[in-house]
Amino acid sequence: MSLPAPLTHPGPAAEARFTALPCRAQPVTLGLAAGRPFDLAVIEAFAKEGFDAGYMRLRDAPFTQLDYVIPARAPGDGRAAWYSETRHLAPAMLIEAGLHLGRRNGAPFLHCHGLWRDTSGSGPEPATQMGHLLMPDSILAEDVTAQGWGLSGARFEVQPDAETGFDLFTPVATGLAGGGTGALLCKLGPNENPHALLPQVSHDLPRARIEGIGSLIRTSFEQVCQDSYATEVLLHHGEFDGQAVRIEASSVGFDGVAARGTLSPDGNRTCITAELLILGE
Repeated sequence: MSLPAPLTHPGPAAEARFTALPCRAQPVTLGLAAGRPFDLAVIEAFAKEGFDAGYMRLRDAPFTQLDYVIPARAPGDGRAAWYSETRHLAPAMLIEAGLHLGRRNGAPFLHCHGLWRDTSGSGPEPATQMGHLLMPDSILAEDVTAQGWGLSGARFEVQPDAETGFDLFTPVATGLAGGGTGALLCKLGPNENPHALLPQVSHDLPRARIEGIGSLIRTSFEQVCQDSYATEVLLHHGEFDGQAVRIEASSVGFDGVAARGTLSPDGNRTCITAELLILGE
């Protein structure tokens, strides 16, 4: 597959096409409390382990209510894409999600993409849906356990991005790193081919695991391509072996239907950003 046409963004293209900072990633098991706004449950779980930054993977978690949005067409203000109106499920089962914990205006802030389904029991068997989770409005139905990594040495902070016109998570250094695995916290710029760019990011790592979320232009899997110029993506498994990048992911576009597969190495460009944790192996 060939690369899709790049999108036009409102600002000039930044000279640096990625930002990557070294950090340490400590594996953590996180206990998430039911009955709390989901963002607070996550923040409190990381804080209990001694971290104010990290990445978390969550699977098979029931929610009493789950609110989310999906990608939508450009809002007409120069930005390349936007978000849909809020979609509401009550109750729901979160199948899998990935989220970054960082900071915005000095306070904890999270960004989460995931897959879920309606469990209200009304109508036919619901399809798996996907999107950007609205965590303050979503509540776990029961206590659950999640796996993740607490970060030291770098964290994501929301900063204005002149090129895209969005406020985006950007890696910033936070001083001395603690224990754990050597890692990179990384933001990719728009219109870039991740498979071509990631070897430049990870060139000092002979092997690496890639975790994270992001957005792509018309997500191209090895067999099919999504017909939506803005999609949101969750990585299920990513690896770098010193030369080649392989990524299995799910993606959702304007129709709200999730697709899953191995990303084509020659068919994808970032739409707005990609927020990645690259773990040395």
